[in-house]
Amino acid sequence: MNDREKELVAMVLAGKKEAFEPLVLPYRGSLLSLAFRMTGNMEDAKEAAQETLMRAFKYLRRNDPERSFKNWLLGILVNEARKLRVDRINAPLSLETEAGPERRLAANGPAPGDAHAARETRSQLMECLTALTAREKEIFLLRDIEELSVAEAAEALGTSSISVRVNLSRARKKIKDAILARYPHLAEDVR
Repeated sequence: MNDREKELVAMVLAGKKEAFEPLVLPYRGSLLSLAFRMTGNMEDAKEAAQETLMRAFKYLRRNDPERSFKNWLLGILVNEARKLRVDRINAPLSLETEAGPERRLAANGPAPGDAHAARETRSQLMECLTALTAREKEIFLLRDIEELSVAEAAEALGTSSISVRVNLSRARKKIKDAILARYPHLAEDVR
């Protein structure tokens, strides 16, 4: 946690609730983006991100100031996304259809000329993520999409670095195999 974050945490814990917004503002986009990738739809992503922020505020006192604040938030988000996934599995089927994974957050979007091709490639990658277990998907998204280090991903998930490496290796192999099987035209990009 950097000095500014420590200062803002101290202010929130001292009763200045308005200091929470600048504390989490730099991470809101990352939280929503990761939540979308984990849940596959914007409604669940918004719910997971909102619940993450509420829990972060409620349990801020439990945060270790010697550890990364971002990783702490991401760990909460992963747990919230897991809960939503379980709730969705246990929910009765709906006749409504959800927007597919091709919906994308505006942040970090491609250049307008490349938007269609990038959206299609992203959609195809999201389809390949269905080959992963929940744990592999979490690790892949944190490590390869959110670009956390192995140690940071392990910290966010409350697991060992070895577990992250093993699951990441499995995830990458499954994704490569799924791409080769479903989208052979992309094969030159994954060899």
